[in-house]
Amino acid sequence: MPEVGSVKYKKFDPQKHHRRSIRLKGFDYSSEGAYYVTIVAKRRECLFGEIVDGKMHLNEYGEIVQKWWNEIPIHFPNVKLGAFIIMPNHVHGIIYIIKERRG
Repeated sequence: MPEVGSVKYKKFDPQKHHRRSIRLKGFDYSSEGAYYVTIVAKRRECLFGEIVDGKMHLNEYGEIVQKWWNEIPIHFPNVKLGAFIIMPNHVHGIIYIIKERRG
């Protein structure tokens, strides 16, 4: 079992590790609201850094993920960012889509 810092990860097996989508059919995910987003690295590879003594240490790729997350509102002015965390093989974040301000 691969180990990152003190955390053990099971090797990704697409036959065992699959989830059905919980997305609502027909729902407009561009509509105003708060959204919890999870993005997983391909094959759940630990690409973004490692956990050492209970703390996440970003590598170069993790730093890139952090940079682009922080820049989302620059490219999408109607998006505000909430909590965000980068893990070795995935990221979690909350985004808020707000009404566009016209002025």
